[in-house]
Amino acid sequence: MTNKYYEFFCPVKVIAGKAALEHIPYELTGMAAKRPMIVTDKGVRAAGLLEPVIAACEESGLEITAIYDDVPPDSSTTVVRDIAGIYRQEKCDSIIAVGGGSAIDTGKAVNILVSEGGDDIARYSGAGVLKHPLKPFLVVPTTAGTGSEVTSVAVITDEGKGVKLPFTSSFLLPNAAIIDPRMTLTLPPHITAATAMDAMTHATEAFTCMAKNPLSDAYATAAIKKVSNSLLKVMDNPKDSDGRLELAQASTMAGIAFSNSMVGLVHALGHATGAICHLPHGLCMSLYLPYVLEYNLETIREPLGELLLYLEGPEVYAATPASRRAEASISAIRKLRDALYKRCQLPRTLKETGKVTEAQLDAIAEMALDDGSIMFNPKEVSLEDARAVLRRAWA
Repeated sequence: MTNKYYEFFCPVKVIAGKAALEHIPYELTGMAAKRPMIVTDKGVRAAGLLEPVIAACEESGLEITAIYDDVPPDSSTTVVRDIAGIYRQEKCDSIIAVGGGSAIDTGKAVNILVSEGGDDIARYSGAGVLKHPLKPFLVVPTTAGTGSEVTSVAVITDEGKGVKLPFTSSFLLPNAAIIDPRMTLTLPPHITAATAMDAMTHATEAFTCMAKNPLSDAYATAAIKKVSNSLLKVMDNPKDSDGRLELAQASTMAGIAFSNSMVGLVHALGHATGAICHLPHGLCMSLYLPYVLEYNLETIREPLGELLLYLEGPEVYAATPASRRAEASISAIRKLRDALYKRCQLPRTLKETGKVTEAQLDAIAEMALDDGSIMFNPKEVSLEDARAVLRRAWA
C-alpha cells in the first residue's frame, strides 16, 4: 500500500500551550495588521471564551474593531455576506476566527470576500479558483476535533439553492492556529467525546486510506496515541488542562494527517448522514468508524494492526499475535466507544441516535457514493456494500 510518490504540505504555524493566546498580537503585528475582526458564535461568547482573547489583544494595544458572534452551526452564504459587510464598514484588516468547524469555515469564506471583493461567495467555490494570498487570518479552535485550523477546505451552505458549497485552496489555510487549553475547558462532555472521536477518525482513516505516506503516518499515529491516552481522563476530569491540551494537539495533528492523505468511507457516510439527518459530524464519525474498518479489514490488515500499539500501548501490542492485531484494534475502538456511551450517551449505532429511520438508509448510501472521500477508501464500495455497512451500523 505504500505510495512511490506523494506530496506533504502544512504551512500553518502552530502556537500551542498555556499562554498561546497572549501571542496573538505579536502574530498580527508581524503581518502589519492592527484592526482585527473576531468571527465566532453565541455559544463561545456565552461560555466567556472571548474574554481572554480580547484581553490578550488589548494589553498589547491592538484594538478589536468588530465582533460578529452569530455564526450558526451550519454557516450560510448570507451570513458570510453580512460579516464581510461589517468588516468593510469597520475598516478591519484581519480576521480571528474563534470557535469550532463552523466559525472557522465562516472565517475562511469571509476572508475570500474581503480579499477578493464582491458579495457573491459562490463565484469562488471549487478548487484552485483563488489566485492570491488573502488577508491575515488566525484561528483559535474551541473544540478539539475538526482540524479545520490546518486544512485548506471550507464548506458553506447556499441557502437559496439548498446545496453545500465546497471551497478548496491553499490560500484558505490560516496564517496561524492558536491552541490554548483554556479554550476547551468548558466543552460539555458529549461534545468533548464527539470531537475527540472526530480526530480519532481523521487519524485512523489517514493511516489506512489510499494516499497514506510516511509523513502523514507520523502525525496520524501520534494523534491516535494522544486521544487514547487522554480522552477518558478528560471525560472523568473535565478541568484537566494538560489532558485538554493533549486532545487539542491531537485534533491538529489528525487534521494535518488527513489533509495530506485524505479520508475514506467513514467520511463519505458521515457527510451523507449529516446532510440527510442533520447529525453532528463528530458523532457520525464515531458511529461509523468500527463498521467501516470491518468492511475494509482484509485490505488494511497490516496498517490497522500497527495502530494497536497506539490504541492500547506496547504491552497489549506485544501480547497480541500479529495475525490478530487488526481485529484487536477494532475491539479497542469499540471499547472506547462503549466507555463514552457509559459517560455521556454518545450513540454507537444509528438507532441509538433517535434521529435516523431505517427508511433513510438507502438515501444515505446513494449520497455517500457521490462523496469525494470515497475515492480514497482502500476497498472499492458499491451501492450494495454501502447499504450493508449502514445496516450493520443501524443496530
